[in-house]
Amino acid sequence: MILPGKGRTRCDLAISDGRILGILEPGTTIDAKDSFSAAHLVIMPGAIDPHLHLGHGSDISRPRVSEDAERETASAVAGGITCFIPYLLAPEPFETIFDDVVGVTEKGSRIDFGYHFIISTPDQLSSVPRYANEMGAPTFKIFMNNRGGEGKRLGLPDIDDAFLFKLCELAAANNGMVCPHPENIEVAWVLRDRLKVDSRGLGDLALWNASRPPFVEADAVQSSAYLAQQAGAPLYVVHTSSLEALELGLMQRARGAQVFFETCPHYLTHDVSWEGGKIGKINPPLRERSDCERLWQGLLNGEIDTIGTDHVHRDISSKSADIWSSSPGCPGLETMLPVLLTDGHHKRGLSLERISQLTSTNSARLMGLDHAKGSIAPGMDADLTMIDVNAEWTFERSDVLSSAGYSIYEGKRFKGAIEHTMVRGQFALRGRKLVTESVGRGRYIHRKLQWTGELSR
Repeated sequence: MILPGKGRTRCDLAISDGRILGILEPGTTIDAKDSFSAAHLVIMPGAIDPHLHLGHGSDISRPRVSEDAERETASAVAGGITCFIPYLLAPEPFETIFDDVVGVTEKGSRIDFGYHFIISTPDQLSSVPRYANEMGAPTFKIFMNNRGGEGKRLGLPDIDDAFLFKLCELAAANNGMVCPHPENIEVAWVLRDRLKVDSRGLGDLALWNASRPPFVEADAVQSSAYLAQQAGAPLYVVHTSSLEALELGLMQRARGAQVFFETCPHYLTHDVSWEGGKIGKINPPLRERSDCERLWQGLLNGEIDTIGTDHVHRDISSKSADIWSSSPGCPGLETMLPVLLTDGHHKRGLSLERISQLTSTNSARLMGLDHAKGSIAPGMDADLTMIDVNAEWTFERSDVLSSAGYSIYEGKRFKGAIEHTMVRGQFALRGRKLVTESVGRGRYIHRKLQWTGELSR
C-alpha cells in the first residue's frame, strides 16, 4: 500500500461508511461485515484526473444525457481513476446550466467529480466570486488562443490579455486558481499560412507541430505566469507539451510566481514521428522526442506537479479531414496509469510513491479535494486503485470503453494492470470487470482551495 510519508507499506485497511476507518498491522483481527484480500497487489490512492472534457458526441462542452457520464466513467474506473474534474464550456452564465449538468453527471457517473469553469464572457467573469465561494468551483480555465475568431469553433467569443488579467485578479481575491490554455495564436496564424503554401515536405504531425511550435506555447506560459504573479494569483499550466514551455515556466517560478505544471501521457509517449498521423492531432501538438524526454525528467525531478489526460471522446470520424481540419484531441482515461507504470516505473525508475503523488495526492491538494481525496489515511474517502504491477497485457481497440471507440495506444504492450477500483468503499471495477451497480453512485464534490506551502516533489 502507498501511504503518505511512508511509501510502500504492508498493512490492512478498515473501511466504514465509505471512508478509511484505520490503517492496521497485517493480519489484525477486527469485527467486520465483509473482507477482501488484495494480496500481491499494490494499493494506491484512487487516481484523480484534473483535466478532461466530458461532452456529448462531437460536442465537448458538457454531458447532455446520463449515458455520457456512464460511458466515460466506465473508461475512468478501468484506468484506476476514482475522481475527475471536467472542463465545463458554455457561452451563457454557468449558474443557468450548472444544476442540470451536475444532475445529468450524477445520474450516470461511477465516480465522484468536480467541474472547472471555462471563463470566456464578461458575465462569467463577474460571477467568478460566486463560482468559487458558493458553487465549489474555484479553478478557472481560459483559452488564451481565443482571439480573431479562433473561439468560434467552440462557440466562444474572443478575449484578450486584459480579460486574462481581470480573471487573475478575481481568482486571487476569491481563493481561486487560473488554468490557461497557453498559445500565442497570432504567431501561430503566421506560421500556419506559410505552411499551407509550402508544407516543406513535412508529415501530418510534424506539419501540425511546425504550425504551433513550442515557442508559441512557451511565450504564452511565461506571459500568463507573469500576469498572474502581478495579480497575486496561482497559475496551473495545463497540458505542458514542450521543453521550452516547461523551462520558461520554471524561470517564472524561480522569480517568485506561483506556477504549477501538468503534463499528459501522450506528450510523454508520442512524438511527431508516430505512424498514426492525423489521429494524433492534439492541441498543443505532439512534439519531438527530445521534448518527451525532458518532460519525463520533469516528472522524475519534481518540476512537474500533476498528470492529466486531456481526455476528448469525439469518435475517430472527427479525424477524417486533412490535418488542418481534423478535430484535435484523443481519449486517455483508460491508459494514464498504465503508461506511467510501463514507461515510467518499469522503464525509467519512476517510483510508485511518485506516481501516487502525480496522479492523486498533488491533484487533490491543488484542486481543493484533499479534504476527502488523494491519500490513504484515516478519515479520507476509501478511493483505492489496486494494481498488479508486473502483469503484462496488450491494449486493443476492442478493450476501449470510452465512446471515442479508439485509442492512440492500440497494440501497446503494457506492464502493470488495474485489477480493482474502489470508490468510497464500493467496487466500481472488480477483477478487471465493471460493476453495474456503480452507475449513479458518483457525487459532485464542492472544492475549496486551502493548500499552503510546497507540494510533494
